[in-house]
Amino acid sequence: MNKIGLVVDEAADLPKEIIEKYQMAVVPVKMDWPDLENLPGENTFQKMREAEKRGIKSFGKTSQPSPKDFLVAFKKQLESFDKILCITVTSKLSGTYNSANQARGILSQEDQKRVFIVDSLNASCGEGLSDLKAIDLIEQGKDTEEIVKELEKFVPQVRLYGIFEDPKWLEASGRISSTLANWFRRMQKLGFRPILGVKKGLVKAIGIKAKAKDIPTALFHQFEAKTKKLRNQGKKIRVAITHGDDLPGVQKLKEMIEKNLENTEVAFVNLIDNVLGVLVGPNAIILAWCKL
Repeated sequence: MNKIGLVVDEAADLPKEIIEKYQMAVVPVKMDWPDLENLPGENTFQKMREAEKRGIKSFGKTSQPSPKDFLVAFKKQLESFDKILCITVTSKLSGTYNSANQARGILSQEDQKRVFIVDSLNASCGEGLSDLKAIDLIEQGKDTEEIVKELEKFVPQVRLYGIFEDPKWLEASGRISSTLANWFRRMQKLGFRPILGVKKGLVKAIGIKAKAKDIPTALFHQFEAKTKKLRNQGKKIRVAITHGDDLPGVQKLKEMIEKNLENTEVAFVNLIDNVLGVLVGPNAIILAWCKL
């Protein structure tokens, strides 16, 4: 039996190849948006664009996985691993962490001792970086208790920046206030690109970039400025990028990072999960980074 197995949720936006390589169990997060079901499109973002063209005014609703969803994943992993480490999307914006804890409480007393749960206090590629950190620690041979302590120190170090074309999706979901959404719109009208991020598990305004010709350029300059000191010290930086069906944009951002910034690796690029997608909208790009 392998020593430690991972349970993650869909909100981490991990690529399929990483999930399969490390034998992760992925717990689905739920989305309800009947108006999109019969619209054409290969992914949720394409369907959202079509909905806007047709004047559909509804918004998608999301909900956390049920305890039963986590229970199924825990039991599956407990068959193959001695202990389980579960990392969830931020508890400040979702009940996913709570569902995972409820599921652990349903297990036998003996199995409960084999399951450890960590709140990433992040989402999308920011959450994904915590998953990759856990993999690093597992491969270093650390035991589960050590890994949990390391992750609790690591979680506050992950930085996430996101730029969206329209804050209406986040506003409609209640993830950001109308005050923040209106500030976002005012900055856009003035020619700025507002940047939102995650701080202590919550979505916050973290800055603006003036005269950046597009979202990839604005994110690159934000990332470049915030990591300059660390890179000059020779510190290695790990980056992950997710997007709302804007592959050319993320490829441009990835190339800018790899071409211009030393000591930096792009760990993965992936489409934002459907559930988070209905919150950020088409063409959003999210970049998360951490020091290795």
